[in-house]
Amino acid sequence: MRNYKFRLYPNKVVETELNRQLDLCRWAYNRLLEELNKARENGVKLKRYDTQKLLVKLKEGEKPELQNIYSKTLQMVNEQLWNNIHTLAGRKKKGYKIGRLRFKSYDLFKSIFYNQSGFVIGNKKIILSKVGKIKAEFHRDIKGSVKGIIISKRGNKWFASIQVENPERERNQITVFSYTEKKRVGLDLGINSFAVDSDNNFIDNPRFLNKTADKIASLNRMLAKKKKGSNRRNRVKLRLNSAYEHLQNQRKDFAHKLSTEYAKNYGIIAVEKLNIQGMAKSHRFARGIYDAAWSQFIFFLSYKAESAGRIFIKVPPKDTTQRCSVCGKLSKEHLDLSVRIFKCSYCGIELDRDYNAARNVIIKALSGREPTSMLAELRPLLLRKQKQAKVLKREAPFGSSG
Repeated sequence: MRNYKFRLYPNKVVETELNRQLDLCRWAYNRLLEELNKARENGVKLKRYDTQKLLVKLKEGEKPELQNIYSKTLQMVNEQLWNNIHTLAGRKKKGYKIGRLRFKSYDLFKSIFYNQSGFVIGNKKIILSKVGKIKAEFHRDIKGSVKGIIISKRGNKWFASIQVENPERERNQITVFSYTEKKRVGLDLGINSFAVDSDNNFIDNPRFLNKTADKIASLNRMLAKKKKGSNRRNRVKLRLNSAYEHLQNQRKDFAHKLSTEYAKNYGIIAVEKLNIQGMAKSHRFARGIYDAAWSQFIFFLSYKAESAGRIFIKVPPKDTTQRCSVCGKLSKEHLDLSVRIFKCSYCGIELDRDYNAARNVIIKALSGREPTSMLAELRPLLLRKQKQAKVLKREAPFGSSG
């Protein structure tokens, strides 16, 4: 399943209707959740089809306005509620402490779903059942069979995410170079450098949050001083939403460009299978970890590698930092985070700790997959001291020296 996201430009009449339908869907979500909570307190266990039947009763009695919403859109509200319930249950099984599912406020319910039907995608417009025509900016072609549309509101902007199912795996999304089929790379993600690869490339961490933190803090202080429900508060809230959206777009743009370059230039790509939420429990590094958005980059890299016909591998992170990538021996002493150079007590090699880890990542990925002779190519390093690192800037072409 692939998503295509496009900007929408509804007129005032259509925008009013979209906002009304968003609010009705939010009301339906909260009403169903209220019934689930009441049933739980009374020792009754409701199923998905029970809440689906309740929607029909609400349309006929308590909330006849729901009849102005496309039927499958309301069904997806019920699906959204149960998906959230199952997600919480899954996290509980993994040992996380969770509370009850919360009711959705106006600011936390910003999407409506059209599944399978109820929409028409035309020339520079999308027609939604019981809403109308909306002008859309289609900046690229849609390939595949359209299965659904998610209409979302971010600040004062509207977007359509078109869900497409491809009958066959696409391999033309990224230009594939035949000479890169045998090239392989391991990536070690970090905070000092966003990533270091086994080819000794160091990618700078852009640290986008540091560049906008003061502005966001200032807007939050302004928001706290405004009266709830006032026009001034709403204007500040829009500015704050815009600042967060800009921050997210910066991270996404960086992740897209970097993941595309790796998918273009390497046939086998390996990363560590990180427990990012567990790592973020350290208050010292939580902000830097979330700002780096490793999960987003890994997700982009995985699907782009698949689209380009590459091999994408996740390996366990155990001992990638502590093991020597040259002789393969495990270091006798624990390598503290403050120590940036790995010194092997067996063979005497000295390497940047992240570069050493990146080499170990690709060695782990190729173990059992490639002939021993190919693994041996990664082991030898002629120099005892670390080679000059190639620092890659975000704007620079991939593989250029900094």
